Amino acid sequence: MLVLVLGLVLFLGTHAFTMLRGPRERLIARIGEGPYKIGYSLLAAAGLVVIGLGYGQYRANGMIELWSPPLWTRHLALLLTLLAFICLAAAYLPGRIKGRLKHPMLAGVKIWASAHLLANGDLGSILLFGGFLAWAVAARISAKRRDVAKPHSGPAAAPAGWRNDALAVGVGVAAWLVFARVLHPWLIGVPVWPGQA
Repeated sequence: MLVLVLGLVLFLGTHAFTMLRGPRERLIARIGEGPYKIGYSLLAAAGLVVIGLGYGQYRANGMIELWSPPLWTRHLALLLTLLAFICLAAAYLPGRIKGRLKHPMLAGVKIWASAHLLANGDLGSILLFGGFLAWAVAARISAKRRDVAKPHSGPAAAPAGWRNDALAVGVGVAAWLVFARVLHPWLIGVPVWPGQA
């Protein structure tokens, strides 16, 4: 459990630091933007690896069940993660979805984390997904405050249109199918697709 917590602190702490605009700007001014981005990427990647190792160790050493979610929450989580994948795709394909959500990556993380909190009642999952949910909520609040404090100076960029939205949905659905049917059981060790053993 300690390794999982250390990974969360490293990964989410690195991401939370970007919300502290003053200290972030001072660090970039001191070491330069390139070294900052490299350091940020390395720390975030290391945190992600440590989270994976820690969660794997936690699951291998016996999970601490706090409550037992009903079976229907797993089916709901599967559907919610479909929306999360579409949001993640929309973050890179600017269209009306991105324009409406403003920060589709954060929306996707919030949906993904909430879905997993619904379907998992063990302590490690609550720490993992609850940590990501708390960070995504804080990051969205921080982004909203920055948007209010520094309003857009020029005309708003027109969304790319329905083509990018259709692409976001298509890419999101395809990625969701591959992850749910193949990668989740392989990487996480938990089958999530109905009928998988």
